[in-house]
Amino acid sequence: MTDPRTRGPQRGSRATGTRSPVDPARLAALEVMKAVRVDGAYTNLVLPSVLRQHGLSGRDAAFVTELVSGTIRRRGTYDAILAACVDRPLSKVEAKVLDALRLGTHQLLSMRVPTHAAISTTVDLVRAKVSSGAGGFANAVLRQVARQELAEWIGRVAPDPRVAPTRFASIAYSHPRWIVDELRSAVGAEELFELLAADNEPPRVTLVARPGRGTRDELPGEPTPYSPYGVVLAGGDPGEIPAVAEGRAGVQDEGSQLVAVAMAAAAVDGPDRRWLDLCAGPGGKAALLAALAAQRGASLVAAERQEHRSRLVQRALRGAPGTLGIVTSDGTAPPFARGAFDRVLVDAPCTGLGALRRRPEARWRRRADDLLSLVLLQRRLLSSALDLTRPGGVVLYATCSPVISETRGVVSSVLETRDDVVLEDARALLPDVPQCDGPMPGTVQLWPHRHGTDAMFLALLRRTA
Repeated sequence: MTDPRTRGPQRGSRATGTRSPVDPARLAALEVMKAVRVDGAYTNLVLPSVLRQHGLSGRDAAFVTELVSGTIRRRGTYDAILAACVDRPLSKVEAKVLDALRLGTHQLLSMRVPTHAAISTTVDLVRAKVSSGAGGFANAVLRQVARQELAEWIGRVAPDPRVAPTRFASIAYSHPRWIVDELRSAVGAEELFELLAADNEPPRVTLVARPGRGTRDELPGEPTPYSPYGVVLAGGDPGEIPAVAEGRAGVQDEGSQLVAVAMAAAAVDGPDRRWLDLCAGPGGKAALLAALAAQRGASLVAAERQEHRSRLVQRALRGAPGTLGIVTSDGTAPPFARGAFDRVLVDAPCTGLGALRRRPEARWRRRADDLLSLVLLQRRLLSSALDLTRPGGVVLYATCSPVISETRGVVSSVLETRDDVVLEDARALLPDVPQCDGPMPGTVQLWPHRHGTDAMFLALLRRTA
C-alpha cells in the first residue's frame, strides 16, 4: 500500500490545468474530524468504519489514524497558531475549512510530510468539499504556517511560562486551562510539563492474554514491564492476530490490566467464590477478571447500566469461563443482596483525564462543571459496592483519572461516613511497579510519563465485621 506521506504530485494536478484528485487518506481524516465535531463520535470508534469505507489499510490506515488523533490532541496549539495566521476570528472560519486547516497544520508541524504535499493535498481537499475560494484561503494560511517550525510558533504565540505558567502550558501542550490546573495539583509542578507532553504522544497498542484461554507467548510484541499478561504490539492490525480474533486475547492498556491484576491479588478472609464488576462496560477488565476468577474456581458477575455498553460486555465475555452472568443495571441501586460478593471492582465513570492519549477528544469535551456530578456518582457507586461486599471481602476502587477530587476525595469522603471499612495498602498488590504512590497513603497512582500507562488510580478497601 502506498504511503500517503511520501506521495508526490499526481496525474491531473494543477500543473496540468485540471483539478487534482482528492487524496483518499486526507478525505477519510476530514470525515472523522466531522463525525467527532458534529456527532460527538469517539475517534477510536469511528475510525475503523471510515477506513473500511475508503478501502484504506496498512500504512494508509496508520497515516489517517495519526493524522486525526494527533490533530485533535494538538488542537489547542494549532488553533493558537492558526489564529496568528488568519485575518478573522477562528469562530468566523467555516467549520469544515477549519478542520482541514488543523489537519494541514499537523502535517506541516508534527509529521514527516513534505511541505508541498501537506499544503497541496489540503487545498485540494478544501476545494473539493467547500469551494475554490475556500481553497485559496487555505493555501494562503498554510503557507504562513509553514514559515516556522512548531517550537518557533510556540515561542511566538504562547506567553512566558514564568509570567503565565497555566496559559503557557495550555497553549504549548494543548490542554484546557482547567485541566492544566487539575493535573498540576495531582502530579506537582515539577512533573507537569512531562505529563502534558506524554498526553500528546500516540499510545502504544497493548494486548492482553486472558489466562486459561491464551498465553502471552503466542502474542507478537514485547512483554509489558508490569503486567504478566501483556505485550506491546510493534505494528499491524490487532484484529488479524488469531488469539484476538478468537477472544482469547484483547487490546487493553497495561494500566487497565493492572487494575484487574490488583483486584485478583487482594487477599480475602473466608470464601472467594463470587466476584462483581459493578461498572463493567465496555468489558475489557471484566474479560480479564473472568479469566482470573475461573482459575480460582470463582465466578464473575458483570453489571453495566447502559444497554449499548452492556452489549459490549457481552461481546467481550462471549465464551469466557468464569462468567456467572451479565446484568444491565444501575450500579447505585443494583439488584443484588447486601453482602453477596467476596470481592467487587468499581471502575467508576470519571472525567477520563488519565486517558487523554487514547481519547484525544476528551480534553475538549469535558468541562470543570462535570466534576461535581461525577464525584457524587463515584461516592454513591463506592458506597454501593461496599454494601454488596460481605465482611472480610474487598472492594477495589479505580478511576482512569488522577484528579484529586475523583481519587483521594472520593475515598476519604466514603471512609468518613462508614465505620465498617478500612483502607488497605494497594501498593502491596503491585510490588514491581515503581513510583506509584497515590495521593493518600496506601493508594496507587499510575502515570503515562512514569509508567507508560494510562493514569489509573487504585484504592483497596476491606469490609470489616
